[in-house]
Order: sequence, then C-alpha cells, then structure tokens
Amino acid sequence: MSDTDKSKASQLPSLNALRAFAVAGSHLNLRIAAAELFVTASALSHQIRHLEEQLGVKLFIRQRQGLRLTRIGKTLHPQIAAAFTQLSDAIHSIRPTTHPRAITVSMLSTFAMRWFIPRLYRFQQQHPDIEVRMSTGIELVDFEQEDVDCAIRSGQGLWPGTKVLRLLDEQFTPVCSPDLPTNDAPLNQPADLAKHTLLHSKLRPDDWRMWLTAAKLGSLKPRQQQQFETRNFAIAAAIRGLGVAIIDPLLVQEELKDGRLMQPFAQTLPTTSAYYLVWPISRKESKEMAAFRAWLIEEARESNSP
Repeated sequence: MSDTDKSKASQLPSLNALRAFAVAGSHLNLRIAAAELFVTASALSHQIRHLEEQLGVKLFIRQRQGLRLTRIGKTLHPQIAAAFTQLSDAIHSIRPTTHPRAITVSMLSTFAMRWFIPRLYRFQQQHPDIEVRMSTGIELVDFEQEDVDCAIRSGQGLWPGTKVLRLLDEQFTPVCSPDLPTNDAPLNQPADLAKHTLLHSKLRPDDWRMWLTAAKLGSLKPRQQQQFETRNFAIAAAIRGLGVAIIDPLLVQEELKDGRLMQPFAQTLPTTSAYYLVWPISRKESKEMAAFRAWLIEEARESNSP
C-alpha cells in the first residue's frame, strides 16, 4: 500500500458508523434499523450524527414520521450499501460449506434391505433436515475407531461399553413359494421337510437346527441343503421355488402379504435373540440421534403389532 493509499484509509470513518448509515438509509426508520443492528435507537442516532460531523455533510433529514435522505445521502447510500454487500459476499465465500445434519447407522444388509429401507421414507418425511447414512457389516461397530453414531444388531443385547434399546424380537419359521413343486412330496407336516431342499444363510447356520429341534425333528435329514451368503439370497431362492427357507417372518412381511411366500406350518419359534439399537455410552446423544431413536421405537412398535 502506497503512502497515498495509507493516508486515504486513515481518513475513512469507522465501519460501525458506515454500517449504521447503510442500514438506516435502507429502512429510513431509526427504531427498525437499531433493532437490526442490536443497538438502541439513541446509540444509532449518535453514530449517524458523528458520521455527519466527520464527513462535514448532512446525510439525513429528521422528520416526525422518520428519516429522509438528503441529496448527498441519496448519492452516497447505494455505494456504501453495495460495498457492505460485497464485503459480506467475500466473507461467506471463504467460510466452509455447512454440511447437512446427518446420522450414520450400521446394520446387517438383509435387515437394511427388508425392514429398514422400506420404512426410511417416513423418517425423511418427519425430519427432512437430517440425512441418514447407512453402512452394512456383520461385526459389531468399534465406536471409538469408526465414524458411526449407532448400529442395529441381532443378539442378546450384551455389548460392553454401549447402551442398548430392544426393538424387535426375533423368531423363525419355514417359508416357501406357493409354487414349490410338491407333487411327490406334499408339505402337510414338518416331517415332510425331509423330502425337500432346505435353504439357509452361511451367517445363520443354526437356525434350521433350532427350529427342527423345537419341532422334535432334531434328527431329520433333508433331501438337500443349500447355503447362501446372506438371508436375503435365501429368501430370493425360496421365492423362485428352489426350496424352503428358514427366516424371521418380520423380514418377509410383504412377500407373505402378497402371496409370493407362504408359511407351510404354524410352528414359529420364538428365540431369546432380538434386534437392538446400540450406541456408545461415552458419547453424548445428539438431537439427530434422539430423533432417530424415537422414530425407530415407533416403527418397531408398529411392526410388533399383530
């Protein structure tokens, strides 16, 4: 900056005084302008008078009904107002972009696809300003190392260092397509499963064993067994008539309702396992997390209703 520029800058009025003039000139009302600037009307009037004295000109004509810009005031005001707009734009341009409010939740992929995602639109309707980000995995989240707010997991609810909320009880029942070929092997009773292919998930190897044991068929040997990576694949295979899957009816509500799947037997095995919302004890609950938890409770209550 040259000596001439430094001299000009030193002669400029204060930014507060110029801002007072810009706002008062826009409203032409001391009370409204003072409210916008969070000062009293008398303090604003003092700032304007000081500016007029410093410039050696009158900027306003004070009237009973308010203010009126003088000829010089009318000339100066648009330029001062534009300068503050430009200054504001410059400041905003360097500030970090505000990210939307978000919550990240981890869950098993089958639960996400078959229960959570079909209901997510209702949360978005209630809280359009909160973004829900999902991750899927089979391991319990390490909340100290991962950028995850909470998880939905199946189990006994015993995870150290966490708070848990029981959402949905788990149960198992066989399901199959109504078009499953049964000409030479009708499914009239559980023992008839010996003539069919049993479908199950690699991640849930004991589900069929537990159900058959409860049905007093622990020694049953099926014609064939087929294992899939996830329960979702087993469900898809059952819909296609490839065999009989063992599944929580909660996860196939739509398919049972529209007839793509059926329950050949009445036996449904309740278990001690359940779906839990899990979050760390050490972390303070955010407003987003509280809203998400409240929504999950309502959705679980609706799912648990007969």
